Amino acid sequence: MRRGHIAAVAAAGALTALSAIPAHATEYSSALKIKGIQYDAPGRDSNNCTTGNTDEEYLTIKNYSSTATVNLKGYVVKDATGNKFTFTRSHSLQPGDYVKLRGGHGTDSDAKNVVYRNNCNFMWNNPGDTIYLYKPSGAHADTHKYTKSANDPDGNGYITYHG
Repeated sequence: MRRGHIAAVAAAGALTALSAIPAHATEYSSALKIKGIQYDAPGRDSNNCTTGNTDEEYLTIKNYSSTATVNLKGYVVKDATGNKFTFTRSHSLQPGDYVKLRGGHGTDSDAKNVVYRNNCNFMWNNPGDTIYLYKPSGAHADTHKYTKSANDPDGNGYITYHG
């Protein structure tokens, strides 16, 4: 009976270890991952299209592959409340390259690694939110949940993921 007891304890330990992994730490098999987020634009938030600062709120997406170039066309970024942005144009990321998805209006540029959402509303909630990155197939590429109090100890409105 002792062997059965040991097996039961080991199984319970494995279940405990699995349940201790936070949902926001899930890893997906994707070359593209969220590198970081400026969820709180510097200064007082203003979503005025001409004088506001929504362009200072951005999500950095990086190609962590060492060999594959990835086209962003069809990738989708969402938040917990359903705000959504779909990359509708081709934008290729070479291995190690990144793009900043900014709010507001501007000119997309491969050379400057920037794509604009062409929307002057803030997408990310300052107290906390969840960021979802989906592949064109609809499969998860990356997900991160944050709260200002837990993930931004210096209070600068920027959080780094995946180094």
